[in-house]
Amino acid sequence: MSSKHLKGDFNYAWPSSEIAVMGAKGAVEIIFRGKNSDAEKSNYEEKFANPLKAAERGYVDDIIMPSETRARISNALKVMENKSREPLKKRHDNLPL
Repeated sequence: MSSKHLKGDFNYAWPSSEIAVMGAKGAVEIIFRGKNSDAEKSNYEEKFANPLKAAERGYVDDIIMPSETRARISNALKVMENKSREPLKKRHDNLPL
């Protein structure tokens, strides 16, 4: 539920996860204008929505098995225990209201 773009420190994915802005079915309907064929959907999932492509691009640190999740998160929290962070600078005010 996070990403490197949102300053996530550790980003893991399961092998079955779908890393995409929207689901493959919706994307295929938009791209192919209503032609909802299974071949196009599976092709889209293979090219864009799988965790291997996200890991190749650096969006995911590692692809882990679901049984490893608790240990990985626990270790990541231990690493981050003493992390100090500067507050983000505001880009603009919301005035005038």
